[in-house]
Amino acid sequence: MITNEYNTTLYIGVTNNLIRRIYEHKNKLVNGFSAKYNLNKLVYFETCESIESAILREKQLKKYSRAKKEQLIYQMNPNKNDLYPAICQ
Repeated sequence: MITNEYNTTLYIGVTNNLIRRIYEHKNKLVNGFSAKYNLNKLVYFETCESIESAILREKQLKKYSRAKKEQLIYQMNPNKNDLYPAICQ
């Protein structure tokens, strides 16, 4: 899940390369929702065994209420820090 500087909008997506994908969001290399709303802060992520399971999980997460999404984020990242620098190490 990515959000903006003020944590007001959430975006959920699937990728086979998280570092590359977040780099694209941060540098607005992809036109669309994330660029329009300045979503470039990685606040939550999961890994899956297969692309099929990742897509199923994405669909499940997108159906969650905002409160349930926030709860997931809080469990992993209570301060909503940008996780991108940590995954780049």
